[in-house]
Amino acid sequence: MAVYTRVSDTALADFLAAYDLGNALGFKGIAEGVENSNYFLETDTGRYILTLFEKRVSASDLPYFIALKQYLAAKGFPCPEPIAGKDGSTLRQLEGRPAVIVSFLNGLSPIRPNALQCRNLGIGLAKLHAALADFPQTRPNTLGPKAWPKLWHGREQFADSLQAGLADAIDTDLQAIAAAGLATHSLPVGTIHADLFPDNAFFLGDSFSGAIDFYFACTGALAYDLAICLNAWAFEAGGAYNYSNGMNLIAGYQSVRPLQADELDMLPVLCRGAALRFFLTRLIDLAETPADALVKPHDPLVFAKRLAFHRNARFAKDYGATPV
Repeated sequence: MAVYTRVSDTALADFLAAYDLGNALGFKGIAEGVENSNYFLETDTGRYILTLFEKRVSASDLPYFIALKQYLAAKGFPCPEPIAGKDGSTLRQLEGRPAVIVSFLNGLSPIRPNALQCRNLGIGLAKLHAALADFPQTRPNTLGPKAWPKLWHGREQFADSLQAGLADAIDTDLQAIAAAGLATHSLPVGTIHADLFPDNAFFLGDSFSGAIDFYFACTGALAYDLAICLNAWAFEAGGAYNYSNGMNLIAGYQSVRPLQADELDMLPVLCRGAALRFFLTRLIDLAETPADALVKPHDPLVFAKRLAFHRNARFAKDYGATPV
């Protein structure tokens, strides 16, 4: 369960006293997620999500994340809206952790996304980018291309212990990404979600109903956000690329925001870089998470398989992209 910090009944009652939400009627930990402690909260006034922020989220970034969600909500984009207390503040302390209450978002996360859901996810991602086009705040991507060599350094032996020859393959990926200039290429930039996996997107049937978990949001290449989604939504469990899902995801995105020629040209290296980012953070989590931890880390080899596909992709059409 993704609950690192336990909340006592007394602490919860004291915390809720700062809000006009009434008394707690239900309070239960949420199993999904690995970054923060999340609880489903029901009070006299409705349903909410209570999040306590753990180690990977910097306290200095929290005002940015809260402002971003407030901005999206004001634009009408479906996302959890931070709830202000009686003093107007949305961020306060609970059990020694920064904590926030947000509105409840209806919908379910798809376990095995279908092509129509992927198309609607692409539309939703493009609308997210459009809604944030004039968001005034910025935040560097601390897990972007410039960070990948540092994340990899010293992990070679551990990677090879998981799969023989993996360290050399990752070295090749880093060299290829550096040669392509991904860290310095001047692609269209904006505010991106940077973690829009299926468990962070909600659907009502096949219709996209909203996005959650904006705690990796940052300023970055818009097409990189699309590449993250292709990695997250368009691969089968065994590592095969689902061309139909990828084609529909890209087509949905381009129906709202057509990709520029340079974005299409860079799509293979963007996808390779996105897979590398999640391979590296999963590798670190696997190496550093105690065996008796409440949360089981994700398997980095899932993204090692996806990297194997990206090494052979040369053009945007390999992912299902077509000119608009």
